[in-house]
Amino acid sequence: MKKLTSLELFSGAGGLATGLLECGVEHSGLIEWNKHACATLRLNHGEKRVFNADVSEIDFKQFGKVDIVAGGPPCQPFSLGGKHKGSLDSRDMFPHACRAISECQPKAFIFENVKGLLRKSFSSYFGYVLLRLSYPEIQKKTHEEWSAHLSRLEQHQTSGDISGLSYRVLFRLVDAADYGVPQRRERVIIVGIRNDLNADWTFPKSSHSLDSLIWEQYVSGNYWARHKVKPPSHDCYDKRILESIKRSEKQGGLFPPEPKPWRTIRDQLAIIPEPDKEGSFHPEHIIRLGAKSYPGHTGSFIDLPSKTLKAGDHGVPGGENMMKFHDGSLRYYTTFEAKRIQTFPADYRILGSWTESMRQIGNAVPVLLGNVVSRSVIQSVWPDQICQTNQWTLPELAKIEA
Repeated sequence: MKKLTSLELFSGAGGLATGLLECGVEHSGLIEWNKHACATLRLNHGEKRVFNADVSEIDFKQFGKVDIVAGGPPCQPFSLGGKHKGSLDSRDMFPHACRAISECQPKAFIFENVKGLLRKSFSSYFGYVLLRLSYPEIQKKTHEEWSAHLSRLEQHQTSGDISGLSYRVLFRLVDAADYGVPQRRERVIIVGIRNDLNADWTFPKSSHSLDSLIWEQYVSGNYWARHKVKPPSHDCYDKRILESIKRSEKQGGLFPPEPKPWRTIRDQLAIIPEPDKEGSFHPEHIIRLGAKSYPGHTGSFIDLPSKTLKAGDHGVPGGENMMKFHDGSLRYYTTFEAKRIQTFPADYRILGSWTESMRQIGNAVPVLLGNVVSRSVIQSVWPDQICQTNQWTLPELAKIEA
């Protein structure tokens, strides 16, 4: 069977790359400008595959034609926590993602970006990005404004001209928790499939839900029995969760909702021992003291999916990288725990200080989400290809030695 190949841009710590790898895809190149992330990539994916370079300076033709182009173009121009400059921001790397499509002519591409990309103020530019991805051979001219290029792309789309390289492009805002990731992480996923392939594809159906989790916790009680803990007081939950609890308790029923329950922090970290100063269990599992709650930074409750892990512009935002226990106490995630929240393999090493490691993890695509989306695309475009599922489950941790 043919080995599928991919080129990944803006690889970061390798979340999406690992999701593709688990599907049996072989990486022709992993391109990343941050030296610390490149060290992580080299350790986990091999020296020869990693290119520590600015994407704007890369000649993508050196990789030849690949089956898949993937990556997460830097999100700061569109992030709610950024300066919201969009197309005016020098960190906007979408033009180079489009260039990679044009030069490598993949059968499919997968890109991930922040929810802010869908804000009304960026709607025209996002439409432009989608059209560039749809018709990558219609390139922007030197000194041409993006709005003028947009007009040319719109004219081509309405002309009925079906010649040349073109893609059918779909996008959707997804929550990683709905696919089994123990984290609330809303991201825009953009998928393109080459028009000449006539492949039928749609976004994979979500497999997990909040309603199922609440049912397991407050109707059947199986969640607390499995973890051998007592249910917490209701003041541990916010208003939305409390309403769901009251609704589930009132409706009751013998059978749970069809989706699986959202996966919680406790589910994901259950068999990992408490961290210590020496990293006795694992070198990445070292306790970090000083976690405090303040408005807007209250930590993630252990019996829900984690809040979105974030990288932060100026260091790690502590509120998003703490877990909160039943008694109200707080503790920072260790690097090992944050890595698991992002569903990285337990033996996948993140290199750098705690701050640098958490930045890499916070920027990453959850491995499981990358695997689910990649697998659905591969099974549509290459129906005879055998894809693996995400294999990094809790029992596998027992094999890890400190």
